[in-house]
Amino acid sequence: MEYTQLNQIREWLGQNKAEVAYFSNFESIQYLTGFGSDPIERVLALFVFPEAEPFIFCPALEVEVVKATGWPYGVYGYQDHEQPFGMIAEHIKERVANPISWAIEKQTLTVERFEAIHAFFPSAQFNLDMTPYMQTMRLIKTPAEIALLHQAGRDADFAMEVGFKAIAEGKTELQVAAELEYQSKLRGVAGMSFGTLVQAGAHAADPHGATSEIQMHRNELVLFDLGTLYKGYISDTSRTFAFGKPNDKALEVHKVVLEAQLTAQAAVKPGITAGQLDKIARDVITKAGYGEYFIHRLGHGMGTSEHEYPSIMEGNNLELQPGMTFSIEPGIYIPGEVGVRIEDCVVVTETGADAFTHSPKELRYVD
Repeated sequence: MEYTQLNQIREWLGQNKAEVAYFSNFESIQYLTGFGSDPIERVLALFVFPEAEPFIFCPALEVEVVKATGWPYGVYGYQDHEQPFGMIAEHIKERVANPISWAIEKQTLTVERFEAIHAFFPSAQFNLDMTPYMQTMRLIKTPAEIALLHQAGRDADFAMEVGFKAIAEGKTELQVAAELEYQSKLRGVAGMSFGTLVQAGAHAADPHGATSEIQMHRNELVLFDLGTLYKGYISDTSRTFAFGKPNDKALEVHKVVLEAQLTAQAAVKPGITAGQLDKIARDVITKAGYGEYFIHRLGHGMGTSEHEYPSIMEGNNLELQPGMTFSIEPGIYIPGEVGVRIEDCVVVTETGADAFTHSPKELRYVD
């Protein structure tokens, strides 16, 4: 690994006259170092300096895992009974005796951990926020990153097909989700990028409802929202299928959502704004009379995490550029009746958009 992004951070620190950067977000750490882990309640941190060697501080049980990634710089661990921030302070002082100007991730650094590190550097100033710069860095994906996203998309297509074929009378949402996740594991997929969502019938009208023990029955729609992980990069896709013969209103809702999704995806090109793209999809749904039931943004950025910058939503005047990656996922959710969402994630190209997932989007039927 060339650690190109890490070197960019070091240059940025020099330009902003900061003596140390404290990365507390495990997703940022993975992006910069190649080491990915969610430490839950334990401390995982990356410290970067303009001139001195960076280091990773992590739970002792992950030190060897960090080394196995090829990380060539310092890595230090702590055990659960030890106080991590005193140890961190010592390693910082080995590099910079008394750093005053600090850069932090204000969006993710907790007050508790801020106070813990500040106690060892009471004269320090923690007023430089790296979050906007990190968002900008992650915004444009490299060709290597895009290749990883395409593979994650192929794995998601496989999982979606397994899910489609698993739909059957009396099966629960959880049983279907378990089947597609199991088959994905057999394929070699490292894991799902988020909790697989399977929602049958009226349950699909709750766009963030959890997969449950609700059983599937004929003559209703079944919504799937799933994603996979490949070498730290994610996929995210949604499809809605017909089990038996759903009623005319359900079929109409699917038709409208499909038109909105296809229209928006076809409109992607450099120069259009995120807000304009959201409006293109929303106008289709509003014209059909379902505007009040499209209750979320059109999409979100994606890459090493499921939700990244930018939001594809009303009021966002960010112009799309080649290399940006995000979801396009319009939906209609009528409480107690029907819910439909159709989603692909795409990368902006010089002339349009290239999708990472390619499962058929027209309504498919399970007899």
